[in-house]
Amino acid sequence: MAQNDRTAFVMRDRSWHPRPYAPAYKTSVARSPQQALVSLQTPTASELTGPDFDHFALGLYDNDLLLNFRPGTEQDGLPIGERLIVYGRVVDQYNKPVAGTLVEIWQANAGGRYRHKKDAYRAPLDPNFGGVGRTITDADGWYRFRTIKPGPYPWPNDVNSWRPAHIHVSVMGPSISTRLVTQLYFEGDPLIPLCPIVHTLDDPDAVDTLTARLDMAAARPMDCLAYRFDIVTRGALQTYFENQS
Repeated sequence: MAQNDRTAFVMRDRSWHPRPYAPAYKTSVARSPQQALVSLQTPTASELTGPDFDHFALGLYDNDLLLNFRPGTEQDGLPIGERLIVYGRVVDQYNKPVAGTLVEIWQANAGGRYRHKKDAYRAPLDPNFGGVGRTITDADGWYRFRTIKPGPYPWPNDVNSWRPAHIHVSVMGPSISTRLVTQLYFEGDPLIPLCPIVHTLDDPDAVDTLTARLDMAAARPMDCLAYRFDIVTRGALQTYFENQS
């Protein structure tokens, strides 16, 4: 396939993705495929064209999770927790920037609690933190959020399973067929190698694509640290996505 063919799909390496059946990740067992997987052979026009976000109206604080739940000034009450900048580039399999695409995030608060009615974890809700944000990539594929570092939390996979600190990420990509969902972890978190979900990935390089790197050059002195998380939407080097198991 020619390298200048920007619309062609690259065959995915199945060894890069998690095993379809992973008994150690217990809640996934009932959702594991029961039939052979089917691969797209010839993408249709609807799969190669994407939504146009040029006229998508964003709010002033949509990408600022410190302010977007209770819009106002920083003196009006801020979320509790470690302040962070999370940023990076969205690119395709040829390292071409994916410009003008929608990136959305959602996360737990600093105590590991989601603002969701079914989250029964004992950690308290933060009255100043909603835990969701969105932005659109610029001409070079860059995105940026300001938020707080989410806390780890227990989950009933086994007697003492804990999720590492993580942020869920949805990116539309260059077309309808590349709307993908993943999650980022933070460099150096000791819970990453203990997580049953992470254990579904056999290739350490695949886990590496999910790890945001500390970037002191992008940190704001006396304000917040910065982590960089680049996203490859598809192809041989794509970021692992949880909806492409």
